[in-house]
Amino acid sequence: MLTQRRPASAARPGTLVAAAICAGLLAGCAPRRAEPPLQAPPPTPAGVAMPEGARVFDIDPQRSVVTIRVYRAGPLAKLGHNHVITSGRESGLVWRGPEPAGSGFELRLPVASLVVDDPAARAAAGPDFAGVVPESAREGTYQNMLRPEVLDGARFPEVTVRSGGLGGTWDRPVAIAEVTLRDATRRIEVPLEFSEAGATLAVRGSLRIRQTDFGMTPFSVAGGAIQVADEVDLSFEVVATAR
Repeated sequence: MLTQRRPASAARPGTLVAAAICAGLLAGCAPRRAEPPLQAPPPTPAGVAMPEGARVFDIDPQRSVVTIRVYRAGPLAKLGHNHVITSGRESGLVWRGPEPAGSGFELRLPVASLVVDDPAARAAAGPDFAGVVPESAREGTYQNMLRPEVLDGARFPEVTVRSGGLGGTWDRPVAIAEVTLRDATRRIEVPLEFSEAGATLAVRGSLRIRQTDFGMTPFSVAGGAIQVADEVDLSFEVVATAR
């Protein structure tokens, strides 16, 4: 259930957000996405002042997904698997002001809803993730992810990514985000892509993070002969609907 590192192919806008989820990479949930519970729209994030006239959008968990790619490492890496971890119950909101500096978002990810090696997600992830991972291996990866050394899901059930303002221009916006994973918060910059059509807003981005930056210990067995690589790749597409 570990993976071989592949060469870095994307820019490293930081080594943070992905780490939060990379922990989730080591553990998966059910093979299918969990149905989100009915709930009231999330309140304005504490400490964030939305500008007058900002348009507020609620994140739609049925159309949003965070994908984490975790790679095997170690001398016997070929005996393990690369893993694809996907989110199941995102929640939060996005607000768009007249300028990027007056725009931002808050995204919350319950770690228990992370899904390990969904067949469709693996098929879409490319040749490094070819083949179906047995259910027993998926469940083992999920349980490893929730261990105290990794995500510590019992004590820290949620990962939060928040940005009180964007940098750059609308053509090239950059999120100045704070990622809270376990009991650690890190500040990162993530290039974004925005598209808006009517009442729907879509935000996309990708980055690479390091588990150890959040105090997590990458999973390993056999004295490190098979292990999970410290760095993980994270991509996301968040779709939100105007209130």
